[in-house]
Amino acid sequence: MNNFFGGGLRETAAMIWMTWWPLVLGFTLSGLVQSMVPRRGLRRSLGRDSLAAALRASGLGIISSSCSYAASAMARALFSRGATWRNSLIFMIASTNLVLELGIVLYFLLGGSFVLAQVLGGAVMISLVTLGVSVAFPRDVQVSLAQKVSQSAPAENALEEKSFCQIVISREAWLRGSRFTRGDLTMVWRELALGFLVAGFLSANLPASWWHHLFLNGHGWLTMLENVLIAPLVAVIAFVCSVGNIPLAAALWLNGVSFGGVISFIFADLITLPLLLIYRRFYGTATAWRLALFLWGVMSLGGLLTELLFRAAHLVPKPAGFTRSLQSFDTASTLYLNIAASLILLILLVMSRGSSSDSSVAIDPICGMQVDTAAPAATAEYQGQRYYFCAPRCAEKFAANPSDVMREDTDGDALDPICGMRVNSRHPDVISSSDGKSLTTYFCSRSCRETFLTGKVQPPSQPVSLQPKPPRG
Repeated sequence: MNNFFGGGLRETAAMIWMTWWPLVLGFTLSGLVQSMVPRRGLRRSLGRDSLAAALRASGLGIISSSCSYAASAMARALFSRGATWRNSLIFMIASTNLVLELGIVLYFLLGGSFVLAQVLGGAVMISLVTLGVSVAFPRDVQVSLAQKVSQSAPAENALEEKSFCQIVISREAWLRGSRFTRGDLTMVWRELALGFLVAGFLSANLPASWWHHLFLNGHGWLTMLENVLIAPLVAVIAFVCSVGNIPLAAALWLNGVSFGGVISFIFADLITLPLLLIYRRFYGTATAWRLALFLWGVMSLGGLLTELLFRAAHLVPKPAGFTRSLQSFDTASTLYLNIAASLILLILLVMSRGSSSDSSVAIDPICGMQVDTAAPAATAEYQGQRYYFCAPRCAEKFAANPSDVMREDTDGDALDPICGMRVNSRHPDVISSSDGKSLTTYFCSRSCRETFLTGKVQPPSQPVSLQPKPPRG
């Protein structure tokens, strides 16, 4: 028993040790890219099914959050605002499979061949979506979906009126970047921790014979086909998505799963069981099933085609080098890089709590993720204030008992409706009252109050009606 837990925890710790600084680097770069790369032009041009629009949807996905939950919510928000169904799916795939942090972690856990496969396989999947979406989702189905989720168009982001050089040197952009980084980490840290833990215990304790019973080995074409079909189903029940499935992919690679099977497993972070339930909530049961089967086919075929291309070019790697890399902890360069990464993360967390006058983003009061107010997954009204959420499940948690979320604590009992920061109503920086009596709003700074008073707060998307609950007892 001691060997079971000790070996599993050691493998888990070794994987975290290897990937800590790449993870911080990846999420930091992702946050800065999300903050500094203008998206307005990309969003405006996703309403037609063309090659240019598909490329723009892919680009928007690459510069977005890697979180699978955020990607699915953002894809729905884009679709509700006029993007075609095809471009929405392309965005969702690019956002979860072509982002910076995924490539960085892949490189340090599985090597450069898997990074190349990530890029090539992502392009293959986008091509498959482009070719097959009209077959899987006939036009009448797409029209029905569009009518179901149609929402008002978003307002513009004031920060994006500046040139790219002005954005890069602005304090606001760096504050936004730090909040995107913190929000992404807040969203996926449980998946990351679960992924490392599951992968560590599987690598240390599960015998190779078990994997050989599940995945065929040594049967040529049959092996490749069976592996790419079964691997995504493992992802469905693993409950691990986003970057968190990379350690588990490493465990599969160590235990003889084919190259294409591992690639299809990595791509399958969009069909984990929690996400399937989200699709059901977004689009209905029938469409959720249709979407799940379509994505499964795209991911399996994408993995198979990627392996065939790599085999033709003699680029399929061997797992031996990766096996040796987990045998010991590197206490030289990795130690210093992990210390530096920890300091950078601490600085970012401190920066993310700074005040902001940017009305284009808000903080989800449930999970802490930064939300683009031009395309929120959901909003809610409570006591005269609007709150933005990264996903409907956060809005539903808020709606269940908003008084608990807004209860007084050391950080404050109110939220600034512009930047989402907590404000102590007893000692606020700025107070505003609509009629001087009933409705009082608290702000972290004068700039947030001025933005609020201009009336340019974004219209709601998928609003959640809230009624304050009576006090307990």
